Amino acid sequence: MSSPRIALKDYPEKFSIRRLRRAELPADTVNLARFLIGKVVVHDLPAGRLSGRIVETEAYPPGDPAGHHFRGPTPRIRSMYLAPGHAYIFFNYGAHFMLNVVSEPAGVAAAILIRALEPLEGIQLMQRHRKTIRLLDLTRGPGRLAAAFQIDRSHDGLDLCAPSPLWLGETSHRTVPIGKTVRIGITRAADRVLRFYERGNPFVSGPKRLLAPATGRRKAPSGSK
Repeated sequence: MSSPRIALKDYPEKFSIRRLRRAELPADTVNLARFLIGKVVVHDLPAGRLSGRIVETEAYPPGDPAGHHFRGPTPRIRSMYLAPGHAYIFFNYGAHFMLNVVSEPAGVAAAILIRALEPLEGIQLMQRHRKTIRLLDLTRGPGRLAAAFQIDRSHDGLDLCAPSPLWLGETSHRTVPIGKTVRIGITRAADRVLRFYERGNPFVSGPKRLLAPATGRRKAPSGSK
């Protein structure tokens, strides 16, 4: 499971990544969270390019009790009030940085947590940053992907749609069907179905808490990813 071919088996030897424009981003947090599945995070470092397909997101829309913005503006979340497509980076429990994409018009706080990536380019660099050669441990989970991609608070407020080292893009790779579940690891608004993921992708993180399609009732967990 440590071979890069797990990540690259559906890709040609050479492929291009086009930078996303802000005008392409859906003007709604939940719609943007779904839209970002299959898009690409790129970090151009002096040592080389890192890139990975987004395979899991969580939406934190305006007024969400589970969001950092629920109690109003603070210096720590200033970047959440920027225009859509900016980065909001926070340090979780003093242990892990986490990458979020701001998702509402300027002045309205909301964001999307990038929970997992499928590694594409710079895998050896990611392995060095994460101190592991196991491919599934590189970017499966928000803390892991930030470490693998060397993302920290210095990137907070960065415009991910502008020319810069850290940016959002897309390839011509076909996205498989998208699933949705409740979010992971929260206690407030825990039953809101605001987590999106690419079905069948081994890089999706966390337990699967599926919904019965007709009733919306939660199914029993069917293992973890």
